[in-house]
Amino acid sequence: MVESIARVRHIRVTPQKARRVIDLIRGKQALEALAILKFAPQGASEPVYKLVAAAIANARVKADAANTFLDEQDLYVSRAFVDEGTTLKRFQPRAQGRAFRILKRTSHITVVLATPDELVAAGSSTGKKKASK
Repeated sequence: MVESIARVRHIRVTPQKARRVIDLIRGKQALEALAILKFAPQGASEPVYKLVAAAIANARVKADAANTFLDEQDLYVSRAFVDEGTTLKRFQPRAQGRAFRILKRTSHITVVLATPDELVAAGSSTGKKKASK
């Protein structure tokens, strides 16, 4: 019934490393995802943990505004993805007066939490066609 979105932009972690962490939690229950992220050794797990916690808080606020009951046990990570942000370009001095370019990549991370009602509705609205022979 409730769908909440949380985004963080320009986070200083490469998209490739952030995608490894996001793949751990995609499709899981929100509180289970928090437990997984809390003990994940990757550096990107801390900002993703905060992002999932913010999405849970957003769902709570949205449910209060709509005057509906929300059980946090029912929230699932319905969608989670990482987009590439801006790249900071820096230079490092090298031998014989040369310069070496360093690319410091950033990420835009989005997490969408939904209750099972939303997951069923989203699954039926995709309208997958049956393969014909």
